[in-house]
Amino acid sequence: MKPTARYDRPPISPVYENLPGYGVDLYVGGREGASDVPLLRANGISTVLNCAVNLDFNYVATPDEVSHDSRVGYGPALIRYYKLGIVDGPGNPDTMMLAGYYQLRGALEQVMPEKASYPLRERGNVLVNCRAGRSRSVVLAALFLHLHLPTEFPTLAAAIDHVRVRRDLHPDEWHETPKPMLIAAAERTAHWVGLVEAARAKEEIPA
Repeated sequence: MKPTARYDRPPISPVYENLPGYGVDLYVGGREGASDVPLLRANGISTVLNCAVNLDFNYVATPDEVSHDSRVGYGPALIRYYKLGIVDGPGNPDTMMLAGYYQLRGALEQVMPEKASYPLRERGNVLVNCRAGRSRSVVLAALFLHLHLPTEFPTLAAAIDHVRVRRDLHPDEWHETPKPMLIAAAERTAHWVGLVEAARAKEEIPA
């Protein structure tokens, strides 16, 4: 297989506007976009789910304590930040994709308490990112769309194609965006989520 050409794309891309049930927009992006707080703010993004194990961000603007010795600063962040951390290729337990799906749902549904220790309570748009916004973030966003909007995206493949287009991924790179083993893990996750949700619905039915 000849080397894949690289294509320019925005630092972040809206892949679905006004998500039913949530009323926020879902974005996908790479490290450049996820690290640009003014860009995030300009697009109404209050929450970031970073699913790259080889990439980290520090959104803490005013640490509770100044870093010293071997300790790093900590405190409230400018962005509500969730970290998954999967490998862009083989090496991930299948359950990590399942965890990622529920973590994204949690990021959309979690309600912060009215307490001073939870200063960032705004509910805004959500960005799913990885290093380049081509593989890990694409498959996780597509998995969520497939499971959350099954009428619009009846298959995972349909959701992936939608995210590829909205993310400006060129067809020449689709063979690796997302990586095939991540797509396979997402397919298994979709099956498991169906079993979990069916079991939950059964438990809620009065005897």
